[in-house]
Amino acid sequence: MFKYRYFFVFLLLVHSMAYGQKPITEPGAPVIVNQDTVFEFYTGQGIFTAKERASIISKRLKKLVAQLDFNADSLVIKNDSAISAITYKSDLVLAITNRDAAASELDRPQLAANYLAILKKKLSNTFESNSIKEEIINILETIAVIAVLLILIWVVNRLFRILKVRVLKSWQSRLTKLGEKGAPIGYADRLLPIVTNLLRAARILIIIVLIYLALPVTFLIFPWTKPIASQLLSYVIDPLEDIFKAVIHYIPKLLTITVIYLCTKYLIKLVKFIATEIEQGSFTINKFYPDWAIPTFNIIRVLLYAFMFVVIFPYLPGSDSKIFQGVTVFLGVLFSFGSSSAISNMVAGLVLTYMRPFKIGDRVKVGDVTGDVIEKNLLITRIRTVKNEDITVPNSTILGGATVNYTSSSQNPGLILHTSITIGYDAPWKTIHELMINAALATEGILHEPRPFVYQTDLNDFNVTYQINAYTRHSHKMANLYSLLHRNIQDKFNEAGMEIMSPHFTALRDGNSIQIPDDYISKDYKKPGFKVEKESEN
Repeated sequence: MFKYRYFFVFLLLVHSMAYGQKPITEPGAPVIVNQDTVFEFYTGQGIFTAKERASIISKRLKKLVAQLDFNADSLVIKNDSAISAITYKSDLVLAITNRDAAASELDRPQLAANYLAILKKKLSNTFESNSIKEEIINILETIAVIAVLLILIWVVNRLFRILKVRVLKSWQSRLTKLGEKGAPIGYADRLLPIVTNLLRAARILIIIVLIYLALPVTFLIFPWTKPIASQLLSYVIDPLEDIFKAVIHYIPKLLTITVIYLCTKYLIKLVKFIATEIEQGSFTINKFYPDWAIPTFNIIRVLLYAFMFVVIFPYLPGSDSKIFQGVTVFLGVLFSFGSSSAISNMVAGLVLTYMRPFKIGDRVKVGDVTGDVIEKNLLITRIRTVKNEDITVPNSTILGGATVNYTSSSQNPGLILHTSITIGYDAPWKTIHELMINAALATEGILHEPRPFVYQTDLNDFNVTYQINAYTRHSHKMANLYSLLHRNIQDKFNEAGMEIMSPHFTALRDGNSIQIPDDYISKDYKKPGFKVEKESEN
């Protein structure tokens, strides 16, 4: 009999363990709503202990009570073969299992009905007692949010008003100083409205941001407007989150682009250093002129940056997009069709760089334009004439025509200045040569060595054309040197009493005076008359 008694106890123990009933009495885990215990759980469920299970259900019930449209009568039971579920508007509130029923004296459907009755009673009383209080609290919180928003808007307006006053004072002080120095202040006056409008736009933008941020905070106070708050926040948070994720995912490509850019940058610095050293003459390359160094560096730099862009292109955001590729092709077509003249000028600029027809500072003649080269680049060459006129000439025009450089040979052996006069046949050519050479040697800026020389270029109907050729190293003073040379030629011929036959004069004078100034005519000079000789009868 003793043995059967222990065997019976063992069977009870196994039965209780199989249905979750604890053989040793332990305190249950309470489900609490508004500091009031609704019921207790003595068994766990799944991976959750009884305490964790009670905590989860307490939070669910708290959220239900917080809803102003909560109705306890909407709680229903759904029984199946495994569990009995209490739901609210298709949302699970709690689930009752056979283990819960085994820990009580009721079966599972009866225990679920008991829990449902308790919930309806407790939650209805809680909602009725707290709804008015919660509503008052929500209204007060809303008023507080609006008050804080108004205070922030007032602070922002106040700060921007102070900032605007300081800007105006600083601006007025600046204008006063500029006026004292005699500088024009009209430009500064035109900039002031732009600055004030920027301040106004910034103030309005900050106020709009504050209002937008206050709206979700206000909507979060009331349960029925929480979805609106979530939507408003998503309009800001979702794009920022997408941007943040895109930046994080793009970091490896960004590092690759950075490495490529840095390698290209320092390679360009190395090429620039070599080009600068060649330009300064620190070292030379056979048949490579120093003035080619910087233009060659510019070409290499463009090629390196173009190569860098080709390498970086696949790593750019959206480079694999059809739209991005279509835009790049469209821009390429526009560039090719719309810049044909620019490209021709660039090619001409490159050719002129390595042809070396002139350099900055040279006195040149391009077409009808004569002056000093003050600027040249891939597209144009700018020339300043002796009248201080800046004339821009496209490089393609220069390449397609003849260019005269007066400076390139002015140092060795020297630039030859030449001018012509006409003298009658009755004057001895040796005397004329001597007078023209003496006039050239008397001109300041004309070299004595090599010695000036004279060409007789034409034998005209009534006179002979004599051309004086003289060397100079001052190519930039050509206009002044020609003026001095012409003046000295006039003086030398007038002193010698010899006429310059320009314009043409006939040798037959029929009583006209010699064509030189009176200061150079001797006192015993007499005007010639007609001389008629009688032919002999023999």
